Amino acid sequence: MTLKLLLAAAAALACAPANAADLPPADQAEASMRPALPAILPLRHRAALQDFWLRERLDTLVPALMREHGIDMWVLVAREYLEDPVMATMLNATSLHARRRTVLIFFDPGGGKRVERLVLNKHGMGDLFAPGWDMDKQPDQWRRIAEVITERSPRRIALNVSPDSAFADGLTHSQHEALMAVLTPAQRASVVPGFPLAIGWLETRTRAEMARYGQIVRIAHAIIGEGFSGAVVKPGTTTNQDLVWWYRQRVSDLGLGSWFQPSVEITRKGVPGILRETDEPIQRGDMLRVDFGISYLGLNTDTQHVAYVLRPGEQDAPAGLKAGLRASNAVQDAVTSEMRTGDTGNQVLARARAKAIAQGLDPTIYSHPIGYHGHAAGSAIGQSENQTFVPHGEYRLRPNIAWSIELKATQAVPEWDGQMVDFKSEEDAFFDGKRVTYIDGRQTQFHLIEAEPS
Repeated sequence: MTLKLLLAAAAALACAPANAADLPPADQAEASMRPALPAILPLRHRAALQDFWLRERLDTLVPALMREHGIDMWVLVAREYLEDPVMATMLNATSLHARRRTVLIFFDPGGGKRVERLVLNKHGMGDLFAPGWDMDKQPDQWRRIAEVITERSPRRIALNVSPDSAFADGLTHSQHEALMAVLTPAQRASVVPGFPLAIGWLETRTRAEMARYGQIVRIAHAIIGEGFSGAVVKPGTTTNQDLVWWYRQRVSDLGLGSWFQPSVEITRKGVPGILRETDEPIQRGDMLRVDFGISYLGLNTDTQHVAYVLRPGEQDAPAGLKAGLRASNAVQDAVTSEMRTGDTGNQVLARARAKAIAQGLDPTIYSHPIGYHGHAAGSAIGQSENQTFVPHGEYRLRPNIAWSIELKATQAVPEWDGQMVDFKSEEDAFFDGKRVTYIDGRQTQFHLIEAEPS
């Protein structure tokens, strides 16, 4: 596919429905446990697609956020290799780092006019931002920043300084001091936190992104299915660390990124708790749980699936394990049914827990947004260690956010002599403001691992 054709395809995707339920594959039907691996774009085509997305976001999302929050100038400052979390997502595909000191300035002149985008650095940044600094005319970069601000007389200048979120706290102390030193007293008085802009930018997914996100999650699901197979797992020989590193290697071999080290847990009849980070071989009759994520096209996945290693003569997992997975699905339903625009994550947590407990379940809920980052900007619905109140759970839910619905249900397994087992699950989903749909379906039955003949 040529770049011209790719950009045409990207333009078509930008017009696709925002609701993930309307996108193939939808979550109305359960995704196959071992789906085929979708084609993965070469780097040049990825770059063209990501720059297309970025231009659309800069053209539409930044102006909307600035006007919603009454901010007419947003200034981002970062040095090479110490990029502001927001700026790192605004670099074009060939600007891998900020290059020396990079300054991005957004200015809304009002009156419905186009928001101006400037880059002040030595190298520029393609055609996404207009160059705002001529080093021959003004060698001092800080002085030029001051001139740009003075020329435009903004009423409110947003800077990414925040005690509430690392995602909105990307302006380092030294760069903040240098910037404030060149501002006038009136300009310093007009500085406000960039928190709502930073979080809004990072958490919001566009229609074009969501049109492709299902394929990204499908790739992750396909890799999980490959690993949870007799071709990879040899009972009595393969350890959980062997499987961990198989997943990590597979991601690398495919030219994808990992944003965290995968983990594999072994839950075994008669063994309290879990086996993890051990060289203990996987055995027949074990329940396995993988926590796995990839990075592709600037977006991330985060998935937890469970598998059962069949004993000789078995065709399925024990009924008690399958009941545990159904319990986990029921907790998922409790969470997604209570997600409402304008409510805090803590409010959703309280209602979801009450609903699950009323069904006789033992839930632990720790769901989070996903997108540019794995544990992404936005609210939180619980934490594994806190089931009552999470500080950033006070942030309110907004529409068009991708979420990892992460949680567990704990219950006894009759076939394992009543042993208490944690049934953990995590699936990526999309909240359009009214309902939640799974981006590529969710797990409702075990991956079954049958030993292949040696």
